[in-house]
Amino acid sequence: MTIKLMIVDDSAFMRKIIADSVEDIKGIEVAGIARNGLDALEKIDIIKPDVITLDIEMPKLNGIETLKAIKKKYKMPVIMLSSIRKTEVTFEALELGAIDFIEKPENLNQNLEEFKQELELKINSLIFSKNHIKKENKPQTSNKGVGSVNAIVIGSSTGGPKALVYLLENLPKKINIPIFIVQHMPKGFTLSFAQRLDKLTTAKVVEAKDNMKIESGKIYLAPGDFHLRLEGSLIKLTKEDKMHGVRPAVDYLFQTASEIYREKLVGVILTGMGKDGTNGMESIKRFGGLTIAQDESSSVVFGMPGSAIAKGVVDEVLGLEDISKTLNNILRMR
Repeated sequence: MTIKLMIVDDSAFMRKIIADSVEDIKGIEVAGIARNGLDALEKIDIIKPDVITLDIEMPKLNGIETLKAIKKKYKMPVIMLSSIRKTEVTFEALELGAIDFIEKPENLNQNLEEFKQELELKINSLIFSKNHIKKENKPQTSNKGVGSVNAIVIGSSTGGPKALVYLLENLPKKINIPIFIVQHMPKGFTLSFAQRLDKLTTAKVVEAKDNMKIESGKIYLAPGDFHLRLEGSLIKLTKEDKMHGVRPAVDYLFQTASEIYREKLVGVILTGMGKDGTNGMESIKRFGGLTIAQDESSSVVFGMPGSAIAKGVVDEVLGLEDISKTLNNILRMR
């Protein structure tokens, strides 16, 4: 089945870049373009796109207002095109229902290929999601009891920011263990995201720094373009090659955390494309920790949790609300 893409951007150059980038992606075609938000709203019913790329900065009707109008009437996924100068607006778009975002490079001449690869990854994840229709699946739980827990690790990608907002804003008022998060996100966006999450909970949320000492009750977010490892009581950031095409990668965090916290670790894999986190979940399970995956019906893209489930390294498959309840029960026991 062919996926129809609609490109909404006031720049003719960007429209061409996006169109050229998806030209060779099997299963997708550019069905139409719009030069601004008003133009887009007039054309949607004619073009009937399956997915939209939407620029944030546009004349007549900006990306946020256009997104609100689209989500009010349609269910089609929207990928925002943003710049490092618009991080807060980007997160607002994700909370309003945008499925994901792509950073618009400051210098396309230097970063064109990276931009094209990112665009292809995002669209392919949507193709996968569309071709694997979500089923209503009941929570699956193991008989594994939850003992003393000393740390929680969470990995997420597409759809992750909104899921993380939900989990963190529903945390207990006091937590007594560290929580570590890897969200696939470009460099420059993670600091703003950490600050945004920090406002939602009484726990302190910080963007992790190299050699930062791990403290109970703090929540650490991996910075964009760095892998996050744990060594003893310290956080280590590295610039090793990308894993699964991403940096930071969930696997680095999960594997190193499992070696430290062993059976006292809880690993959670949330919505996201690809298979990052599967090997890390396997390591957590091998050391006796508890592994939880988000279920298909509540995931935006079921790639990451689905991969871990398929490998048999998940103890519990839960909807987002039940994941929140489980984590809260664990934290209140501390």
